[in-house]
Amino acid sequence: MSRINISTGAKWEDIVGYSRAVKIGNLIEVTGTVATDNSGELVGKNDPYIQTKFIILKVEKVLEQLGAKLADVIRTRIYTTDISQWEKIGKAHGEFFQTIKPCTTMVEVKSLIDKDYLVEIEFTAVLEEK
Repeated sequence: MSRINISTGAKWEDIVGYSRAVKIGNLIEVTGTVATDNSGELVGKNDPYIQTKFIILKVEKVLEQLGAKLADVIRTRIYTTDISQWEKIGKAHGEFFQTIKPCTTMVEVKSLIDKDYLVEIEFTAVLEEK
């Protein structure tokens, strides 16, 4: 099977040695993604709802590069530094996945790679076999 790696130029990709997404066959894995725009700036400081929406929109573009869409997502893993904000995070997630209903997990973690990131999400997508 062929392997396709997608990089987005995040400053951590080369330091840590990872890709934003990897597609092998019909499986796509998207690494933990935070609310960083193309210039490396945080989007939605102190707002987990805005960060979550931005992350999903960012990943949607990555999935499109690999011939997938949000409807192909079968699993999300949401990490937050403040689980008391779960409703705001869940509301943003639900705006995209209300009818798709992938499996999901939301857990609180001590911190993310930068103190201003409140949310990080991983995605798994599967394309229909042709």
